[in-house]
Amino acid sequence: MGKYIIKRTISGFITVILVFAMNFFLFKMAPGDPITTLMGTKATSKAMRHALEVKYGLDKPLIVQFISYLRTAAHGDLGISIIYNRPVADMIGEKVGATLLLCLTAAIIALVIGTAMGIHAARKEGGVYDVIASGTTYAFNSVPSFWLGLMLIIIFSSGLKWLPSYGMVDNRADYTGMAYVMDIIMHMILPTLTLTLILIPQYFRIAKSSVLQVTNEDFIMTFKAVGMNNKTIFNRYIFRNAILPTVTIFGISVAYLITGVTLIEIVFAWPGMGRLMMTAITQRDYPTLMGSYLIMAISVAVAMLLVDIVYALLDPRIRYE
Repeated sequence: MGKYIIKRTISGFITVILVFAMNFFLFKMAPGDPITTLMGTKATSKAMRHALEVKYGLDKPLIVQFISYLRTAAHGDLGISIIYNRPVADMIGEKVGATLLLCLTAAIIALVIGTAMGIHAARKEGGVYDVIASGTTYAFNSVPSFWLGLMLIIIFSSGLKWLPSYGMVDNRADYTGMAYVMDIIMHMILPTLTLTLILIPQYFRIAKSSVLQVTNEDFIMTFKAVGMNNKTIFNRYIFRNAILPTVTIFGISVAYLITGVTLIEIVFAWPGMGRLMMTAITQRDYPTLMGSYLIMAISVAVAMLLVDIVYALLDPRIRYE
């Protein structure tokens, strides 16, 4: 296991570097530049432009900029935001916690509910529950996340006035202690519900298909033929084998959420990485963009590594050495 973890860590590190390099050069080759945003479209001073380019290191060749950025990033310095004039590491540190809180909460809830629904549907295949659950999850799977979020706001916030529709806390209230925690939970309900409803279908499908596939395996048929108790067969053999694919899906979904939750954060004005990245994209804030994508690439690599380790622990048949 130790050698495998080392190999996966090295491959993950190489992947992060390659992904970051690709994003770096794509950003630089995209139309527009942050200096024009800072100066304004009507400013024509070449001296000012040159001074700003020198200040932010944009006057150097791309390969030199890339190597320089990697060198400083290795020491935890992600540069200074061109638009906000603040350290990018500090800005990301302020936002990444909110994104992780939202993503992990939604992913865990969706994992539990979706897997339970899929297993129950597989055990009642063809029944009323299976038909209703399958149709409902397929419908949610086809719904755009931002549209679903807007509908939930209209129903539960604008209509029923049960839940807040934006932000992470009520800035007008001075909550502390448990009241502050409850305020965050109330603000989390709608964005978390949106993400959960979008994620449940994939867990439902993979759990249902896995249970059905394992149930039809020859060794399961043999257990049934010799008279083994159905409950024992399911708990010891079907469930343990069928649950493994959901572990992989969980890791992939967490990685996807961290990188793809931007629309949900914008819809609910959630103070996470999504809104920071959107602003950086529209303003061509290269340091903020590169720092954000570097953190996201590392998050995905770590998530994939953890999934592989957990997969090996759950399935003793797997031997990496």
